[in-house]
Order: sequence, then C-alpha cells, then structure tokens
Amino acid sequence: MTDNTHPPILVVDDNPDNAHIIRDYLEARGYPITVAYNGDDALKAFEEVKPALVLLDVMMPGRDGWQVCREIKQHPTLGRNVRVVMVTALDDWVNKRQALETGADDFVEKPFELSKLVATVERNLKLVTGNAAAGASSASPTR
Repeated sequence: MTDNTHPPILVVDDNPDNAHIIRDYLEARGYPITVAYNGDDALKAFEEVKPALVLLDVMMPGRDGWQVCREIKQHPTLGRNVRVVMVTALDDWVNKRQALETGADDFVEKPFELSKLVATVERNLKLVTGNAAAGASSASPTR
C-alpha cells in the first residue's frame, strides 16, 4: 500500500536482492517505488515515472551509475527537479568527488543501515519538494 502524499522514487541496482530490500523497506513506509536493474531501463523509467528522487547504484554493467546520473541531471525538463543519491560500495574521496561532479546530490555507502537510507531519502525529498514549492510560489503572479 502506498501513500499518494509521498513523491515517487526510482531505485536502480543491478543486484535484484539489493533493489528488492530497498524497495520493500521504502514501500512499507508509504513511498511509491519503481525499480530498474540497469542504466538503460533506469533512463526509460525516469522518463515514465518522473521521480522526485533516484537511488542509483554506481557499479552496473553497461551504462554505469555515473553515466546515468549525468544523463538524468542533463534532462531538459526533468533534470532540475530530481535529487540523485548514489548508492555505492566505493567509499574513497575520489569516488565521492566524482559523484558530485556527475551531478549527484548525495550518496550512501554500502553496506548501509536501512534507517540511515530512509533518513537520506527523507532529507533529499524535503530539499526537492521545498524547491518545487519555492519555484511554484515564485512563478505565481502576485496581486
């Protein structure tokens, strides 16, 4: 059961076990979740679902998370209104810098505690929904 007050989230991980654990944990908290298992499917789902947040694995065969993040953030209409959180086992400073350089907004290191993942999700959704509300209020005419 999902709560329509929560914005949609796209989970991208080539490991089905990881993707399903994240999906199940977030769905139990009312988040509508779409899962993709590779970069190409992630980009298709991104266009269809228009998520507010993408949880994106870095190490995937084919189009890796770095490339997917870059393409999501460069999307002409959706790229500005989405937060991308890299979910990665790569914990060195160089990879964190690369995540930020590709346009990622945040990252979570594997292995992670599910409670920490939820805190990261909630923090990033507040930022994106706050930005959308600010953009809507500044775009509305004043009398």
